[in-house]
Amino acid sequence: MAATMTTEFVNDAKVMSKGQVTIPKNVREALGIDVGDRVTFIVDGNEIRMMNSAVYALKRFQKQMKGEAKKAGFMSEDDIAEWITKARREDNAQ
Repeated sequence: MAATMTTEFVNDAKVMSKGQVTIPKNVREALGIDVGDRVTFIVDGNEIRMMNSAVYALKRFQKQMKGEAKKAGFMSEDDIAEWITKARREDNAQ
């Protein structure tokens, strides 16, 4: 999973003829990007944020699911653990 960035830094890269850019090593490390990973670009006006695509997808999922646990009656992590244990027992009983 991506490392949490605690410091701000600036780095630049040259755009090649086909629009390709090499992501600097310190940026890849800060974002937890490895060979074969995908990146997501979020454009906001004239500013762009780049994220590890897996992290971006998880953040979107978390945003979509916000409040759903409470609606389902889960008020604590213990409630969730109890539900998981019960579901596994039911699955194993079948």
